[in-house]
Amino acid sequence: MSEDVDAGLEPTAPAWAVFGDLMSALLGAFVLILVSVVGVQLALSARLDEEVRQRQEETQRRQALEQALAGPLAAGRVTLVDGRIGISGSVLFALNSDELQAEGRQVLDSLAAPLSGYLAGHGGILMVSGFTDDQPVHGNNRRFADNWELSAQRALTVTRALIEAGVPAGSVFAAAFGAEQPVASNADPEGRARNRRVEIAPVPRVPADGMPAASGTSPGGTVAGG
Repeated sequence: MSEDVDAGLEPTAPAWAVFGDLMSALLGAFVLILVSVVGVQLALSARLDEEVRQRQEETQRRQALEQALAGPLAAGRVTLVDGRIGISGSVLFALNSDELQAEGRQVLDSLAAPLSGYLAGHGGILMVSGFTDDQPVHGNNRRFADNWELSAQRALTVTRALIEAGVPAGSVFAAAFGAEQPVASNADPEGRARNRRVEIAPVPRVPADGMPAASGTSPGGTVAGG
């Protein structure tokens, strides 16, 4: 009889074994959480280090550009803001014209050697950007359909002049922005004069297979490659 009763009872696990399994599970979960936290911290630290490195490199590039352009900057012929070299449109061109003036050519000639030296030491490529005011051009000059075309031709003129002055042809390209991205109000003559400008800025070089075709003009896009 007692054997039948004993056979019907199922053995139960000792309490200490259940407690041990629970602690093992908790320890495993804690380890996973700890590993995840450490991984996130390492990723954040690496990202922060990369951002610091990039900022330091950008600061060094800007300082190098300032040193390279010390002469033209001291003469007041160009400006340098956030790594962009600015040249007044009135220095380069007559109103609604893309023909380079003598003073403008002298300025570009003075920039060619320091820009070439900067590129040789730091790499990259020069983007020559043309900008206009918001006044329509076809009323005064029917050579250009609109400000996009005028800014494109001016950027091309400056690009070709830099190449003629010694900047490597493969290290410069032109871009057109028309009346977009003004730096002053177009409500008065002084502001419109500031908006008529050309900017030259070093930018990272894009791999050959990633560069768009440069066979024409498009709003804000590449106009011509070197």
